[in-house]
Amino acid sequence: MVEEISNADFTDLVKIIQQRYGYDFTDYASASLKRRFSRFTGYTGIDNIFDLKHRLLNETDFFREMIRYITVNVTEMFRDPSFYKVLREQVIPRLASYPSIKIWHAGCATGEEVYSMAILLQEAGLLDRCRIYATDLNEANLEKAESGIIALKDMKDYTQNYMQSGGIHDFSNYYTARYDNAIIHPSLLRNVIFFQHNLVTDQVFNEFQLICCRNVFIYFNRTLQERVVKLFYESLTSLGYLALGIKESLLYNEERIKFEPVNLANKIFRRKV
Repeated sequence: MVEEISNADFTDLVKIIQQRYGYDFTDYASASLKRRFSRFTGYTGIDNIFDLKHRLLNETDFFREMIRYITVNVTEMFRDPSFYKVLREQVIPRLASYPSIKIWHAGCATGEEVYSMAILLQEAGLLDRCRIYATDLNEANLEKAESGIIALKDMKDYTQNYMQSGGIHDFSNYYTARYDNAIIHPSLLRNVIFFQHNLVTDQVFNEFQLICCRNVFIYFNRTLQERVVKLFYESLTSLGYLALGIKESLLYNEERIKFEPVNLANKIFRRKV
């Protein structure tokens, strides 16, 4: 494992990835990305930076493995139950006024928050007139998310999260247990569209009443955060909602004046008219 990656080597790695594969990590938070590069070298048994650069330049499959490794975000169903309680009580009733509803989960990781949203919409009677667009940079994440398969051992904690979010139904009705896996009921995913989207380089692709991008900003520097919030503003309808992670903020973002807080504790904002 490479214990510490120098600034010069880090710059080289970012350039190799951008020029060879078209993935731009220039404005990702450098300290966090360095740590993930270093952990990846330990995961693959590489002990010097030269070998890492050489393999990135010459082995496409190795690069894909790196992308899978460094872009996996930790997630869970109904993570931060208070956030979902606010969605349930304050946001979703407003969405009900639209004849059709479009929601974007940007950086959806392995799909647990998408499944959670689908359950909220189902319980509100809105799933049939909703389209959920679930996007991520990591193709492996998207494949797993689309499968609807979760480790069964996690469902006990997810059930607790669901109940704390205000859920009153039998949570086990939303999945089928099979061996060591829980399979999300296919009816919950019938209006979910999974596809690859890069927040760094890709543009507006639809107009949404709600955008969820939770626990992704922590990996971006301020320049990239500015760009992504501008993208979200342009992607929202008038009075559309933007949800960030609990530890994220618009406080130092120049685009913040275009939003008003709905619930600051749970980082839910609304685009101004």
